Amino acid sequence: MEPSTPKGLAMAAMTAVYGHFDELSPGEADAWVPPSSPGAGGHRGRYLWTDAFGVVNFVTMAVGTSSEKYMTLAKRLVWAVHDVLGRTRDGTARLDRATDQEPLKGGLRIGKTTESGPDCDGQYHHYLTLWMFALNRLSVAAKDPAYNDLAIQLARAIHPHFFVEHAPGQMHMVWKISTDMKTVLVQSQGNLDAATGFIIFKLLQDTAEKQGRGKGLLEKEVDDYAKVMGRKEETHPSGDPLDLGMGLWVSHIYPDEAWSSEFKGRALALAGRLISKDSPTLNRPVARRLAFREFGACLGISCCDAMSPELQAKVEAVLDFWENHVARGFEEELRPISQVMYAAARNPGAFRMSYLT
Repeated sequence: MEPSTPKGLAMAAMTAVYGHFDELSPGEADAWVPPSSPGAGGHRGRYLWTDAFGVVNFVTMAVGTSSEKYMTLAKRLVWAVHDVLGRTRDGTARLDRATDQEPLKGGLRIGKTTESGPDCDGQYHHYLTLWMFALNRLSVAAKDPAYNDLAIQLARAIHPHFFVEHAPGQMHMVWKISTDMKTVLVQSQGNLDAATGFIIFKLLQDTAEKQGRGKGLLEKEVDDYAKVMGRKEETHPSGDPLDLGMGLWVSHIYPDEAWSSEFKGRALALAGRLISKDSPTLNRPVARRLAFREFGACLGISCCDAMSPELQAKVEAVLDFWENHVARGFEEELRPISQVMYAAARNPGAFRMSYLT
């Protein structure tokens, strides 16, 4: 793999997080334990958002090279995340409600380094849905329904805890809940949480039907998201690069959904301005720019089939800027998340629905 190609640059970024995995023999891959250092950051070396990107990137490598080794590494990373973030912080027990037979019934911790305080550990809806997507892509690529089954198990487990009654008969979503899922930590609703839940849960349900697991397995949950979306304005894309990019990515999964088509049209127009060379966002001092947020925008744009050559050139200019910047300008604490998102932006692969069809 040529180091200067998009795939080579993506491989280098993944190596910075997960070590020299490319040198492993098939037998060594079978016993691989993802490193805690450099690792994904977070608690005990695992951070749910970063490792979700890691799994999808490994699936991209596996399909792109027809190498079973990368598929094995994706499965090993899934095991490690469930073993660390599916347990209490001391690692002695699974989270409440979870068992060895149903390891995701207690949800998954974010992997924050602190147990309490304003940025403490807990569970985020948008992290959990991204992890469900990673399990789904692994399930489809590996032709193993067990991973999509796990995603559905997680979906059912966390869903009711992110919905609270705002008024009699009216539910709204919350941003963050405690690790044991008993307490709401942030009352506000994430900008695209309902739309993301609707799309990802629908994807899990449709995959389960194709895999012969049953029909309508998440019908109630999908309906709940649709009701919340009907009461909240979900079609206005945010000017935040990461939020904009992840919205574009979600919208491309089911492009013919009414929400998706409306959001995508508005978001692509905004994206073109956001990553242009005269954009205020890109003209801030490097110290005030967050690389991973810009990579989110680049990934979302790259997942859209309607991307113009002009927009593609703007995406490549952003990625080249960070590649050429000294050490890519990544802050130490944000280095793992920046690396895996850079890898995905360079080589979107399995983040694109067309990649596995």
